[in-house]
Amino acid sequence: MEMEMTEITSDKWTLIEKIIAEEQKMFLSVNAREHSACQDQPETFKLMRWMSHSVLSQATLASYLVDLESAHEEERNLMTEKYARMENLIPPIKNSPVIHDIAAIELRWMRAFRKKYPRIIQDNPADFERYLRCEYETYSDCTLHLLNKDIQNALSRNLNLVELRYRNLFKRMGYDSLDEVGNPSR
Repeated sequence: MEMEMTEITSDKWTLIEKIIAEEQKMFLSVNAREHSACQDQPETFKLMRWMSHSVLSQATLASYLVDLESAHEEERNLMTEKYARMENLIPPIKNSPVIHDIAAIELRWMRAFRKKYPRIIQDNPADFERYLRCEYETYSDCTLHLLNKDIQNALSRNLNLVELRYRNLFKRMGYDSLDEVGNPSR
């Protein structure tokens, strides 16, 4: 499951590109109370979303792409829904215990990564958890099931997907390691 950039198959790359294209269309039309800097920086949005998806299985990505395409057909904007949830403008979209379980694991990974690399992660972990919960509410039950499977697989292999995401991000940006970014004195 350790998903280094070099291990991603071309099919997975294609899925990620399609997902990001759909997400970006939705994201650019979000009218949140707080304007997101990423709306003015589409390349940053693409890079951050690529990072998020880079550690997921092809099955999870394929299911999420179906979610995005279905939402488009239903004239739903999943990004608008996510940000409306983050701002408490709408009630919960879905209240699945799987969402809480996944977010709790991701939060634990984020805290461990933040402790190891405080120069990389300075955001409030609670904001990270809220963001994830609101995003996961927009996922279909199938996608949540597959995401949970990815999370459980990572746990069984003692992997931290937050760390793997950042490793992939910084490799893509040309760094050799997280230590090079997070501990420049080394």
